[in-house]
Amino acid sequence: MTSRVSFAVDYGARRIGVARCDSDRILALPVATITADKYGGHLDELMDLIAEYEVSDVFVGLPSHLSGAEGASADAARRFARALARRIAQPVRLIDERLTTVQAHAQLSEAGRSSRDRRSVIDQASAVILLEHVLETERRTGAIPGRLVA
Repeated sequence: MTSRVSFAVDYGARRIGVARCDSDRILALPVATITADKYGGHLDELMDLIAEYEVSDVFVGLPSHLSGAEGASADAARRFARALARRIAQPVRLIDERLTTVQAHAQLSEAGRSSRDRRSVIDQASAVILLEHVLETERRTGAIPGRLVA
């Protein structure tokens, strides 16, 4: 597989966590937490990061209930992914993110981070977990996971 840097984005109404992988696609690393705003400044900030890290593709987490049903958060993530896909040349894919935030809370708690300390990094940690899932799926199947956003 060719070297490429991917981003994973954990979209939320208030905060957006961003993670990237190294060009060898081995490690997923936190990048930033972007404050969401109703004017789209968060898209500009994300686009700047995409350019800075020379990102080749973006995975946006799609929050679903354990049953697989989708709610308002999934609708918002889809709208965000479509808006991003319209503004960048790189492919944007939606990827199931069930339980990433739960996993992130557990990992940060195990690392000794208090609830208050976790707030500032939980979205980045969720994005890292999402990207680790993407990388593992690619290694296991040889295919790029997720649904391409048109």
